[in-house]
Amino acid sequence: MFAKIKSSTFIDALQFELIALKGSLLRGVLKDDSGSVCSVMEKNVDAEREFIWQGLNDLPYGRYTLELFQGGDEMKMNLVKRV
Repeated sequence: MFAKIKSSTFIDALQFELIALKGSLLRGVLKDDSGSVCSVMEKNVDAEREFIWQGLNDLPYGRYTLELFQGGDEMKMNLVKRV
């Protein structure tokens, strides 16, 4: 595991704590329940230990799957967007 989410519920942003990075590029894909891609981000995180993915306020409320890619590693997490 190379990242922790501060909370599995969000309103307009996701906050990550980055752990044991194996490279500098962090890529994230946020998918809805049907598997459609709702948002994508790529960020260079050379010396950062925290990162906030902003701009998620336009997404509808509901359940999402977050896929994170860093180096050769991949993580999946279930999230909920609330009011």
